[in-house]
Amino acid sequence: MSISEQWIAFMTILRKEIKRFTRIWIQTLLPPAITMILYFVIFGKLIGSRIGDMAGFSYIDFVAPGLIMMAIITNSYANVSSSFFSAKFQRSVEEILVSPTPNYIILLGFVMGGVARGMAVGVIVTLMALFFTDLKVAHWFITLFIVLMTSVLFSLAGFINAVYANSFDDISIIPTFVLTPLTYFGGVFYSISLLPGFWQQVSILNPILHMVNAFRYGMLGITDVHIGAAFAGITLCVILLFVVALHLLKTGKRLRA
Repeated sequence: MSISEQWIAFMTILRKEIKRFTRIWIQTLLPPAITMILYFVIFGKLIGSRIGDMAGFSYIDFVAPGLIMMAIITNSYANVSSSFFSAKFQRSVEEILVSPTPNYIILLGFVMGGVARGMAVGVIVTLMALFFTDLKVAHWFITLFIVLMTSVLFSLAGFINAVYANSFDDISIIPTFVLTPLTYFGGVFYSISLLPGFWQQVSILNPILHMVNAFRYGMLGITDVHIGAAFAGITLCVILLFVVALHLLKTGKRLRA
């Protein structure tokens, strides 16, 4: 395929993915906004007023970046995992695989669809946050880079989950038993400086902790982790998952009847 044909194929998949979640926006975009509003009201206003300051910021200011990142992670992952598994379940993915479209174009189309939903939800949640706190961005480049790379990372993870899933129930296993615990223990609601030394070292092993803190550094200028290490770790994970996902497409593992 020529470059122009590859671009057309990529945009076709991307448009399909965007239309898919915007067509049912009541199920894909509205629930995260309502959920985050509840988080802001309960943890920000009601409980946060009793907790006081955290790392030199009001508690609601401290948790806001983490809540935004949590919404981006879950929605980027959910979009690709459900969309690609639906295509696999309906056997329509086989038609894409036998087409002359390069595997990396197929992968990029689905992944950028997940990124589009993650970014859309991130913008919505950020706008909701402005009703509760006065958010400012300390480092624009770091903020945008971390949001983009995190969204790409979990879109790729959702794609791999969809490849290995045998039923729609399998799609919910990773978010329920892996993503949710890692997110809640990822420094969204607290600073790991409050933990004993041993548990601080254990928390450092949580990759979501680095993403949340890097994003918080971009927004507020504070962090519990080394920013350079967070950048390197996230970039390495994106490359690794991209290679794995591309290999799964190339081999057709669990995709072809």
